[in-house]
Amino acid sequence: MGFYIPYSELSERARSVDSAITSLMEELEAVNYYNQRADVAADETLKAVLIHNRNEEIEHAVMLFEWLRRNIEEFDEDMGTYLFKDAPITEIEETATGGGSASGAKSGASLGIGSLRK
Repeated sequence: MGFYIPYSELSERARSVDSAITSLMEELEAVNYYNQRADVAADETLKAVLIHNRNEEIEHAVMLFEWLRRNIEEFDEDMGTYLFKDAPITEIEETATGGGSASGAKSGASLGIGSLRK
C-alpha cells in the first residue's frame, strides 16, 4: 500500500497499524485467490488443498482483525455493534446510529446543513 506520510514522521503506533492493515489486505487477497481456484478445480484432491489453504489465510486475517480491535478503539466499538448479530446489517446500523450515518451519530458531529436552510 505504501506510506502517504514519510515513514520517519510516523509514530510507532501508526507504523504498526499500517503493517497490520497491509497484512490484512494481503491475507484477504490470498483468501480470494484460493477461493476462486478452489471453485473451478476439477480435481477433488487439489480442491481440498486449496480450500485448506484458503482457510489458513482466513485464520490469519481474523487474527489481524483481532489485533486491530485490541489496538483501535473504534474497531472494538464497531465490531461489538455489527459482528455476530442476526439482524440485517443495515438495520443494525440504523439502530446503532439512530438512523443517521455511523460517524456523525456516534460523535455527535453535524455538518450544519440544517442551519444553512434558514
